[in-house]
Amino acid sequence: MDSTLSPGVSPPDRLGMTTLPDRRRLGWSEWGPPDGTPVLLCPGAATSRWLGFGTGYLDELGVRLISVDRPGLGASDPAPGRDLNGWAGDVTALARDRGLGRPAAVGFSQGAPFALACAAAGVVSVLAVVSGTDELAEPSVRAQLVPDVRRLVDLCGMDPAAAVDSFTRVGPQAMAEMVTAVSGEADRVVYRHPAFDAAYRRALDEAFMQGSDGYATDTVLSMTRWPFDVSRIRVPVDLWYGTADTSPVHSPDRGAGLAARIPGARRHVVDGAGGALLWTRAGRILASLLERGQAPGRPTSSGRG
Repeated sequence: MDSTLSPGVSPPDRLGMTTLPDRRRLGWSEWGPPDGTPVLLCPGAATSRWLGFGTGYLDELGVRLISVDRPGLGASDPAPGRDLNGWAGDVTALARDRGLGRPAAVGFSQGAPFALACAAAGVVSVLAVVSGTDELAEPSVRAQLVPDVRRLVDLCGMDPAAAVDSFTRVGPQAMAEMVTAVSGEADRVVYRHPAFDAAYRRALDEAFMQGSDGYATDTVLSMTRWPFDVSRIRVPVDLWYGTADTSPVHSPDRGAGLAARIPGARRHVVDGAGGALLWTRAGRILASLLERGQAPGRPTSSGRG
């Protein structure tokens, strides 16, 4: 495990709220220098703005890390009828309000489709997808899923209301147990780390402050067909996966198909890393993101990074 894990989950330096044009509020947090290069984090399932990553590297790299609660989670107001493209609109308004320009972005796990929506809309300038879920309802991806996940994907497509009802039965404790249950030892080492465990539990508790509807809606949006075409993404995208990632709801082929569908995408497969490589390889991911942002249009490559 990266020895910098503990500072990588330090409490936010700044907390705030942004009011959107429709009067909804988005809760956000920031770490790092206020004048640093903005990097927007789309966090994983059911986690709030409290949980950052790589914060021990931010001053050195000159990064201003911003995490935002999605609608209905944590401090952000619900948005009935929302979809992934609506999130790109929310980020556009947030970026304008916070002076972010077109920030770089990181999408972790279930946050990946939300970050990819921003990339497809041109709201962000460069993107790193880390242990990201693929478009699970896309036929070629669905065919690779384990039966239990395939059944959930089918339920989301056929009866979204029933799927939301099913997912609203999950709370912070059940979520933590579910994540641990599907994780391999490489990830359990991270989750058992005292600093990470405390930050993760707080992020879960805050994410569910308004109940489970926000998490349930996020899950259905991630498991149904996405309302944008990843082949039309024109910003640089890096995909990061670990060979020891055992999650059945991340990419079933560790991003190979997703990389093939996104023009110019660069895929990194890290030997021995689990799904938590957002924290165990944080410095490497951030440095690569900044480098990619300075050199857009690099040719596609695929390999072990």
